[in-house]
Amino acid sequence: MHGMVLHRPDPELASPLHREDLPLPAPAPGEILLKVTRCGVCHTDLHIVGGELPVHKTPLVPGHQVVGLVAEVGPGVRRFARGDRAGVAWLYDACGRCDACLQGRENLCAEARFTGYDVDGGYAQFMVAKADYAYRIPGRFSDTDAAPLLCAGVIGYRALRLSGIEPGQRLGLFGFGASAHLVIQVARHWGCEVYVFTRSESHRAHARELGAAWAGGGDDRPPARPHAAVVFAPAGAVVIQALGQLERGGTVVVNAIHLDRIPEFDYALLYGERVLRSVSNVTRQDAEEFLDLASAIPVETTATVYPLAEANAALAALRTSAVSGAAVLDVERI
Repeated sequence: MHGMVLHRPDPELASPLHREDLPLPAPAPGEILLKVTRCGVCHTDLHIVGGELPVHKTPLVPGHQVVGLVAEVGPGVRRFARGDRAGVAWLYDACGRCDACLQGRENLCAEARFTGYDVDGGYAQFMVAKADYAYRIPGRFSDTDAAPLLCAGVIGYRALRLSGIEPGQRLGLFGFGASAHLVIQVARHWGCEVYVFTRSESHRAHARELGAAWAGGGDDRPPARPHAAVVFAPAGAVVIQALGQLERGGTVVVNAIHLDRIPEFDYALLYGERVLRSVSNVTRQDAEEFLDLASAIPVETTATVYPLAEANAALAALRTSAVSGAAVLDVERI
């Protein structure tokens, strides 16, 4: 099979991935072999190929927003059959024994493994996945539309819930890319008034098209203070901007696996019982809930599609915020 492979993470490399011929993997007990059709390109992929996250495996096939068809099932698999459509997300598996797992918080498992980071992911024609950690894709979504739902959508949904936002309240979104353009649709479905803070005028226009009541820069003042906010930009300075905009008693959720640093800030920004918290991965329940909700709304994905061999170009476009919505690799186009 063909795949795009990372050998050495380096932020200076313009083309960190190399197209290579790889052996076809075989599913072990409890696993499925997925013939990949689409794979979303995520900011986490940027942090992995750029070395901003610790190296867990090289050589590595990145990609953790994977949609495809089950080509083969390993012994003991009952959840899927050959020919089924399935999706794979960031959480590859967890131990199932620790306190976090037993409490349904498998996203906090210290032994959790992650797709496209600890194991090879979806930037290839085939990949193996744990059947119990794969998802059925609602029929209303094409493969292209479904791929970003599996990380950008699910992690955004978890961040939204952790923010404590209530229907009808005001929500601030800081940054407007793959995750935020899906989150705003859920928030609008809940009747929230959404304010979007982003430097990009094209992203502001996209936000308004999706129902934002206001869109401006991080230091601009919206009509009223948000009751809750989600920060999507991996920049600590934006976290401080969000705190500065927030209503008393509100929560800022940082939806990023990597943050450059949070600068020193005045305690007055946090005072007034404001809360600052991170979101860490997702659970299987998060994914199941979000896929059902996204189908019911229905959420519409905006995607820019690249052939598999142009994965480096997709990453470069994502790094420079040149993508409106989500970037998706068409793995069927080599």
